[in-house]
Amino acid sequence: MSVKGFSKFFSKRTELMRASEIRELLKVVESRDVISLAGGLPDPSTFPKEELAEIASYVIREYGEMALQYGTTQGARILREALCHFMARVMILCKPENILITTGSQQALDLISRTLIDPGDLVIVELPTYLAAINVFKLSQPKFIGIPIDEDGMRTDILEEKLRQIYGEGKKVKFVYTVPTAQNPSGVTMSNDRRKHLLELAEKYDFLVIEDDPYSHFLFEPVSFKHLKAMDTSGRVVYISTISKILSPGIRIGWIIAHEELISVFERAKQNLDLHTPTLNQYIVAEAIKRRVIERHLPRVKELYRKKKNIMLEALEEYFPEGSRWTKPVGGLFVFAYLPEGIDTKALLPKAIEHGVIYVPGKSFFVDGSGANTMRLNFSYPPPSKIVEGIRRLGNLLKSELGK
Repeated sequence: MSVKGFSKFFSKRTELMRASEIRELLKVVESRDVISLAGGLPDPSTFPKEELAEIASYVIREYGEMALQYGTTQGARILREALCHFMARVMILCKPENILITTGSQQALDLISRTLIDPGDLVIVELPTYLAAINVFKLSQPKFIGIPIDEDGMRTDILEEKLRQIYGEGKKVKFVYTVPTAQNPSGVTMSNDRRKHLLELAEKYDFLVIEDDPYSHFLFEPVSFKHLKAMDTSGRVVYISTISKILSPGIRIGWIIAHEELISVFERAKQNLDLHTPTLNQYIVAEAIKRRVIERHLPRVKELYRKKKNIMLEALEEYFPEGSRWTKPVGGLFVFAYLPEGIDTKALLPKAIEHGVIYVPGKSFFVDGSGANTMRLNFSYPPPSKIVEGIRRLGNLLKSELGK
């Protein structure tokens, strides 16, 4: 007999799984003639295709069975050693034993969620913060506390007040999750003074700091900063990064740098997920680092994104209604816009699609339910002409909604 309805077989955990709004929006782009300002896709012209093709061929010829065989869960030592040299260039010093190779940095977030969060644990994030981090942390059922940001990143003065209140009530915080450099979705960067303050608070109140760092390697504005991991003296910073934005997202290589005790637990969790990250991809990235492919291409990537960012900012000035404001990112792939009160960007999205443009409604980036009048706009993927046209369409729609 055939099964009628499968919901009775699903675990309760599936009720906590939320489809990524960004992933769902990408389906719209595939099926319609719509300008996408939604996803965080790199510009495909930045992929070093010829060099990667040559490296892939070289790796298979040179390393043969090792590159095509099962590998260790922690990751190929050749890549972990290469990453240590790569990270040393930005003053993060580590040993191969301190690195776990992940299948993209999203898996790193999943491992952190699985191993560090129990139901009811207090987890602190920025307002707004990375949507996919919220979604994966939710599966472990923490209680989120949001801390506002401004042009200098997380308001650590407000964080300190909140911590004093929490610990005064006899509670504890498990970790603070931050994207301190070219933050997603806002593009702002935390000042060094606030980074120092955050680590001082972590020492005082004994919590971990998760530093998510996908964008700092291609800042297109001069910014003086130190990585939190480079400032870490006690091993409480868990650093995660990826080659997705600086080489290719399709290769799916990320990594965690942390104390060996933490790496050991993350590694055990990863064994149950996928045994190990694809070995061939690891060897390709190791060789690309060895040949300094990333360093050679980054200046072109940075200049391209700087120009696209400026084109978007100019279009916003020209087409968006009065009373709107937006961030001026120093890096990353996004501008975050705040619209006049009364605009609900989630409710507006179907009309935007009818007008041939999509964005990501901002409310999903706020764990406190605020942000209804915000939106995230991507400038890295669309060509310049479509950036301008997309902002024009969106601006006209917003003005019509406001009666202007």
